[in-house]
Amino acid sequence: MLDLLSTQASEEELSQLKHPMVGGVILFSRNYSDRTQLIALIKQVRSVRPDILIAVDHEGGRVQRFKDGFTCIPAMGDILPTAGDMVLANSWAVELGYLMAIELLACDIDLSFAPVLDLNGISKVIGKRAFGSKPDVVIELAGSFIKGMEQAGMAAVGKHFPGHGSVEADTHFNQAVDTRTREQIVESDMQPFKQLISQEKLHGVMPAHVIYPNIDPNPAGFSSYWLKQVLRDELGFKGVIFSDDLGMKGAGVVGGYKARAQAALDAGCNMILLCNDAAGASEVLNELAWPDTLPDRPASLLKPRIDVVTKALEDDVRWARAKEIAGKFTSN
Repeated sequence: MLDLLSTQASEEELSQLKHPMVGGVILFSRNYSDRTQLIALIKQVRSVRPDILIAVDHEGGRVQRFKDGFTCIPAMGDILPTAGDMVLANSWAVELGYLMAIELLACDIDLSFAPVLDLNGISKVIGKRAFGSKPDVVIELAGSFIKGMEQAGMAAVGKHFPGHGSVEADTHFNQAVDTRTREQIVESDMQPFKQLISQEKLHGVMPAHVIYPNIDPNPAGFSSYWLKQVLRDELGFKGVIFSDDLGMKGAGVVGGYKARAQAALDAGCNMILLCNDAAGASEVLNELAWPDTLPDRPASLLKPRIDVVTKALEDDVRWARAKEIAGKFTSN
């Protein structure tokens, strides 16, 4: 999954998207000026790759790539405090999940990397991106948010497995190390993933670039222990595993871009994200020893349900009601 530099795709980028190992595009704020431009950009991309998976980080709060022309989705950690009780919070979470998804689907974007299933612990980069600090609150509210996404037609991708909230360092800029025991992680941070997987609510999972040295020496996204043994075998996850951005500093412990890409694929990732470094992306595409036989494209598991999307787009009353709920939150 590659990124784009601006509000239009260059000829070089469009050519790169034709590479047989490219399966997706992730969009950022730099790719957006208004909805008309965004829709034109997506049409441009699909003109060369109609089947490509188009994604964005659009969780709400401070992680919402498109602002003007889109409803401001509140930070997930504000839902329960603003609602005041779990009954109303769950109701609002459903509508906010629906709203987030339908506004993206209306622009022909397939996927938001959401929801965050981390706990709000000591991590500054997570904070109010999490639904709460307790596993049961995260499980319940995230489940409601996913329900709304599903009602709009969008699949859910939970992140950052097995949990990023209990380590302070920001893996965008630093290596993060969580020294807790396996039991501590399983009993707390991993519970939202475990429960929502068992409820078959997650179609995708994104692992953390965090090292848990008492369990495995590699960051989770490069660890066959975490991805194959725990996520696949123990938790029974059958969906798509996306790497987090391989350009993040937390991924640097593995080596250069080619080494990172190979390590993530070997560990069990189905799709790797190569963002914010065009040279690194080119290195991976041109120099990695790709298999002779193309792997199954995970995008097919995460494409929107067109029948559901069509019905949702026609429901102006619900869209307006969801926007009204979002308007109850005064700050992100």
